[in-house]
Amino acid sequence: MFKTCLDNVRANCPLIHNITNYVTVNDVANVLLAIGASPIMADEPSDAAEITKICGGLNVNIGTLNKRTIKAMFASAKNAAALGHKLLLDPVGAGASALRTKTALDLLKKFRFDIVRGNISEIKTLVLGSGTTKGVDADVADAVTDSNLDKAVAFAKSFSASKKCVVAITGAIDLVADARKCYVIRNGRAEMSRITGTGCQLSAVTAAFAVANPNNLLEATAAAVCAMGLAGEIGWSKMQDGD
Repeated sequence: MFKTCLDNVRANCPLIHNITNYVTVNDVANVLLAIGASPIMADEPSDAAEITKICGGLNVNIGTLNKRTIKAMFASAKNAAALGHKLLLDPVGAGASALRTKTALDLLKKFRFDIVRGNISEIKTLVLGSGTTKGVDADVADAVTDSNLDKAVAFAKSFSASKKCVVAITGAIDLVADARKCYVIRNGRAEMSRITGTGCQLSAVTAAFAVANPNNLLEATAAAVCAMGLAGEIGWSKMQDGD
C-alpha cells in the first residue's frame, strides 16, 4: 500500500498550494519536486484564494504569521473546502504565543482539515487551548516514548475522532492515526532534528500524498511519514566526514 501511495504521487504530480513560513519555503518547494509533486507558493490574499482554485491541495503552515498571511490562509481554506480539495494544517509553534494558538484554533473551528500534522506539544495545545513548547519544538516533557506509548496512541485516536481528521504526531516516535487505527513509525535519524524545516517539508509531502491518494488518507499520511524518515536514513548513509 505504501509503495502504491508513492507511485500515485509520481503518476499524478499533484499541484500543492503552500502558505508556509519564510524560514523553510525554498526547502518545501524542493522537497515537493523531489517526491514527484509540484509546488506553488502564494500568500497575498488577493492572489492566494485564486491560486487555491487551480491546485489539488492546500498546505497551511503557521510558522511565520502576520496579518496578511492569516487573511490568505482563511481565504484559501474557504475556497479549498468549497472545491473539495485536501486541506492540511501544520500548527507550527502553537502554544508558544497567543497569536499562533488562536490562529490554529480559529482555523480548526472554521474548517475541517483532512490532516493535522505537528509535534506532540502542538497537538496537545489544540486540545487544551494552551500549551508549552520550546519555541517551535516539542516540550521534552510531552515526548512520546515507549513508556507512554499506549497513552499517546489513545490520545492520537481521540484527537482524530474529535476533529474528524487524520493526525500525524511526529517526533522520535511518529504516530499517524484516525479514530480507529494508529500507525507507530520508527525510522529516520535523530540528526534530522539538527536542521530546521524537516517538519515543514513533511507537511508539504503529506499534502501531496493525500491529494494523490484521496480515498486512503490514513495510509497516505503514514506513507509520507515513512518516506521522509527513509529519506533521512538514506541521506545520512551517504554523508561524508565533514558534511
